Amino acid sequence: MLFTETRGNDGQHQPSVPFSAAILNPMASFGGLYSPATLPHLSTEFLQSQLAANYKQLASAILTAFEVDIEASVVKQALDLYDRFDDAQNPVPVVKVDNDLYVSELYHGPTRAFKDMALQPFGVILSALAQQRGEQYLILAATSGDTGPAALETFKNRDNVRVACLYPDGGTSDVQRLQMVTENASNLKVIGIHGSFDDAQNALKQLLSSTAFNNSLKQKGISLSAANSVNFGRIIFQIIYHIHSYLELVRQQVISLGEKVYLNVPCGNFGNALGGYYAWKMGLPVEKIIVASNQNNVLTTLINTGSYDLTNRTLIATTSPAMDILISSNIERILFDMLGAERTRELMESLSTQRSYQLTATELDTLQQYFCADFCTDEEGKAYIKRAFDAGYLMDPHTATCFKAHDSCRQRPLKSIIYSTAEWTKFSPVIDNALTGNTDTHDIDALKSISATAGIQIPEVIQSLFSKPVAQKTVIDKEQIEATILEFLD
Repeated sequence: MLFTETRGNDGQHQPSVPFSAAILNPMASFGGLYSPATLPHLSTEFLQSQLAANYKQLASAILTAFEVDIEASVVKQALDLYDRFDDAQNPVPVVKVDNDLYVSELYHGPTRAFKDMALQPFGVILSALAQQRGEQYLILAATSGDTGPAALETFKNRDNVRVACLYPDGGTSDVQRLQMVTENASNLKVIGIHGSFDDAQNALKQLLSSTAFNNSLKQKGISLSAANSVNFGRIIFQIIYHIHSYLELVRQQVISLGEKVYLNVPCGNFGNALGGYYAWKMGLPVEKIIVASNQNNVLTTLINTGSYDLTNRTLIATTSPAMDILISSNIERILFDMLGAERTRELMESLSTQRSYQLTATELDTLQQYFCADFCTDEEGKAYIKRAFDAGYLMDPHTATCFKAHDSCRQRPLKSIIYSTAEWTKFSPVIDNALTGNTDTHDIDALKSISATAGIQIPEVIQSLFSKPVAQKTVIDKEQIEATILEFLD
């Protein structure tokens, strides 16, 4: 299967590339991205055949359907990393939390967040490709809190790759920060920046597209790639768990095969929702994708009005910080799939130069055929956390945004799958405040409080962070990013 460019071709890139090339060099012409030229079709017979499959078997079947040009032995090695999750037989539990409402728990991997679902196998594949080609790669990652730990975990000590990870200093939870700054592998560099996630992500995109930066790397014998969801190597693994979650409801006899469901996704950079969209287009029976945002509700505004307008917006620091994003990269792939390359380039250039764009009425109607959206305030989110806990379910503040959207967006009494993106341990002060009223607690104190309140243990992988030495101490202005990375490579 080939991948094509979301903004058309500039004559300097290949207009279509195989999967391996798209993940090694993720930025396309005019600053665009690579998207599938076509999508495989998953028939009812295919879904039926996967009911007896485990998660790794389903993942292998989906990758085969995409005809990825990766050796079978490498794919097996990559998928075997799911055996390291809490339950090797069921790495993504789907649990009932209310009438018609089920939660797909994507956080049972090594860094306790959903980014492990894609980045664990992605690291193996990219490193293997680099070794096969005899090439050295610099992997850039920008994180709002979860991509960074997952990228560092999967790439640490892997051959032929080095990683530079950018995070907003003060813009993550204590646990997320510790997961990054305590990593001490020699091929990893963690860089805190004075700014927001959008600043970090913009810097990543600029470096990926920078001729001067790429030339500097070439002089060192290094090629450039990325671990963010601008890379389709991330997205392809995010398709799989949507299909798995649906099949789990069939296995649990909650629905019949072919029955439609709602997919309810907490959204920041939109990769999670994009995976659901592709799964739907491939044949998964979906009624609609519910997009849940926090108070940085650019996505809610886009889906409800067709306007993407940042002219009078500044980023709001919320209690769901992994969603504190104003520029959602993967909206571009949705626009491309619906509107084509020429219109996508026009809209994305308008966002870059005018900080806004407006869909036509027809374009908005097309978008709303697939998506509906709402946003959740911090106080509403904490109320949902408390309500769910009182009913027997403990969740993080990102998952809580989905409960608000479930109440407001669902139009038919169909089953809904909420995608829980992080374990309670990642955002403990917010949860502790919701459950007990405690304020201004540090993560370690909040973890202990929740542990006592809920009668559960703090996982050792989280507990141990607070006694590890800080190995990564770099915090800089964003103007220093390029020089700092080049110094790391020397």
